[in-house]
Amino acid sequence: MPSRIVVCRDCCCGTPKVPGVDHAQQTARLAENAPVRVSECLGVCEHANVIVVQPSAAGRAAGGRPVWLGLVNDPEATEDIVTWVRAGGPGVAPCPDVLDLYTFTPPRRAR
Repeated sequence: MPSRIVVCRDCCCGTPKVPGVDHAQQTARLAENAPVRVSECLGVCEHANVIVVQPSAAGRAAGGRPVWLGLVNDPEATEDIVTWVRAGGPGVAPCPDVLDLYTFTPPRRAR
């Protein structure tokens, strides 16, 4: 099973609040390369548009963890994610240096 991608939508992410982004095209492009789940608000609106790349089974076995990417608002960043996922994603392929600009640690959620 390949890496999976979660795309935040229905709050700030995926709305006209983030102008100039073709949200449907971004989601479709990601879905061409990995399973994509569209999520409601992930609670980190200050980082809109948020995409979470989850490791494959092989990636998890190798110690890969989900990688949260924020401010993914241009097609080049989407393509960098696609390239990384094609290479294996978290735990299998190193995260490209350019994606370090988008990586953030989400706050812990109260349970």
